[in-house]
Amino acid sequence: MFIKKRPSWALPHFAITPESVYLNRRQFMSGTVAMAAGLSMPGLLSAAELPVQGETLDFISMPRYSTNEKKTPFEDVARYNNFYEFGTGKDDPAKYADEMTVDPWSVVVEGECERPGEYALEELLKPYEYQERVYRLRCVEAWSMVIPWIGVPLADILKRLRPTSRAKYVYFETLYDPGQMRGQRSLFSTIDWPYQEGLRMDEAMNELSFLAVGLYGKALPKQNGAPIRLVVPWKYGFKSIKSIVKIRFQEERPKTTWEMIAPQEYGFYANVNPAVDHPRWSQKKERRLPSGLFSPNWVETVRFNGYGEQVAHLYKGMDLRKYY
Repeated sequence: MFIKKRPSWALPHFAITPESVYLNRRQFMSGTVAMAAGLSMPGLLSAAELPVQGETLDFISMPRYSTNEKKTPFEDVARYNNFYEFGTGKDDPAKYADEMTVDPWSVVVEGECERPGEYALEELLKPYEYQERVYRLRCVEAWSMVIPWIGVPLADILKRLRPTSRAKYVYFETLYDPGQMRGQRSLFSTIDWPYQEGLRMDEAMNELSFLAVGLYGKALPKQNGAPIRLVVPWKYGFKSIKSIVKIRFQEERPKTTWEMIAPQEYGFYANVNPAVDHPRWSQKKERRLPSGLFSPNWVETVRFNGYGEQVAHLYKGMDLRKYY
């Protein structure tokens, strides 16, 4: 009798996000995979070819993993966001993200790789079958969620771009378009746009690193980083850059947005670590959403957000208080 063993990072089935979110979920994968298979010529995505924002779509059935922690409703995930390109309020992205268009969309690839160029989104994703993965998301502000993402492993994309031996880091950049992103044109913004992030190459190639194009069985909402975003579940949420338009392979470590703004508060690595407090608050606990003033839902924070078995070896011998 053959027994398939789940990956150690996979979460149990019984506490998945509410079932109503997953109705018609197969439509997402069958529709988008069929779309990708049918595209043979390079070109930007058309409105007819892109998953419709917020639409529940069919997709090929994948193993459903979850956690015994309290479920995070879709409404909270779509409504409560940090996406400063649209404003600093938690509800600003949901209010204003529709001002941005995601059709067409392309990603520029450059630097130390054999296949640089500008890739239409479907060309970047076309060879791969989408996966569904349920990850914890821990914000540096000490709130957290559990989210089922749909997408492809980052390593699969990077391998196809063929980084050279000089590529030690991967740099990512968010769309810069003040005409569509009101936060970028705000006179009060302290961010030097565009938003920038990066990973060490071995972090980027880790099995957990993920490029998401959907969540909860739906196309990725704009306020959550449509049409493509990074998800790095063992790091604080600001590392999971949204609405990616550039990927660069480089030898030197990139400077990242929050590190440049406040290096004493936001380090390059940003690994979830309850033993290293933020200078202005403790990181020992997190507020798991949904949570209210009269019904707070505080849980203990776990090192590497609970993914230590998969990633702790990446930091062997490093002082994680110094390299925070």
